[in-house]
Amino acid sequence: MRILSGIQPSGRLHLGNYLGMMQPAIQLQDEGEAYYFIADYHSLTTTTDPEALRSYSKDLALDFLACGLDPGKAVFFRQSDVPEVTELAWMLSCVTPMGLLERCHSFKDKTSRGIAASHGLFAYPVLMAADILIYDSDLVPVGQDQKQHLEVTRDIAQKFNDRYGDGLLKLPTPRIRSETAAVPGLDGQKMSKSYGNTIDLFEPEKALRKKIMRIVTDSTPVEAPKDPDGSYIVQLYQLFATAEETAALKDQFRAGGRGYGDFKQILFEKIRDHFAGIRESRLELENQPWKAEEVLHHGAHKARSVARMTMERIRAAVGF
Repeated sequence: MRILSGIQPSGRLHLGNYLGMMQPAIQLQDEGEAYYFIADYHSLTTTTDPEALRSYSKDLALDFLACGLDPGKAVFFRQSDVPEVTELAWMLSCVTPMGLLERCHSFKDKTSRGIAASHGLFAYPVLMAADILIYDSDLVPVGQDQKQHLEVTRDIAQKFNDRYGDGLLKLPTPRIRSETAAVPGLDGQKMSKSYGNTIDLFEPEKALRKKIMRIVTDSTPVEAPKDPDGSYIVQLYQLFATAEETAALKDQFRAGGRGYGDFKQILFEKIRDHFAGIRESRLELENQPWKAEEVLHHGAHKARSVARMTMERIRAAVGF
């Protein structure tokens, strides 16, 4: 089983990125043949500073390796080191109906938040389809907000196969982790850089505590019982805690006698301790940056060999 996933280098990673993509991807590297890439082509829709893009890509590589990606188990590479994917994207564009892209909610969401409308932003799902299809991917772990793009990928692949030959492109299967489909931010909305409500993955300890203390709560008095089911504190805590720890925290909410500040302190300590070892690994990698570059170079070689084989098959099918 070949597994594929990618993430954009668009700045500092936050807990939503980690829980929604990185952690599931790292777990999946033991289940099959994993291909993970830094989606730097995609980032051109929002990142226009070349130096920033290079810096973001380097940091993302360090973050992924620090979080546990094993280059002995997973093929890890930059998207732009496999230029064949752009050729496939053009071929797929030629069978993709405009109506299919017009129905994609991502373009509307991003332009409504002030991102400039461009062909790249509009055709984003086609490049995403090429990313997936060029490696004959079987399984693609995605967040709930990317589910539609996987459906579009399957539609595009089927249309391509209908025109050029049954079975030319493999139709991938999505895997969606419902429990982390929407990681709440400081204000309760989905955690996103666009909303300015994120907790960064490698936030300095003082800054981490300060951010957690900003989590929105209601005005229930200290002595009164509190509802854990609607609490953003509990929602974040349970993503890092065991079922028993979560149950104990909920009991403390219902018992009363403790304020939200106490519960935020508990959440702070849980997140701080969860990432303690990862922070150490990240510092070691920062001091040896060539190691990450070697991993990416080796990964690109393996990924490109697979992409070239796919394109040989596809080019012949379309008449080249």
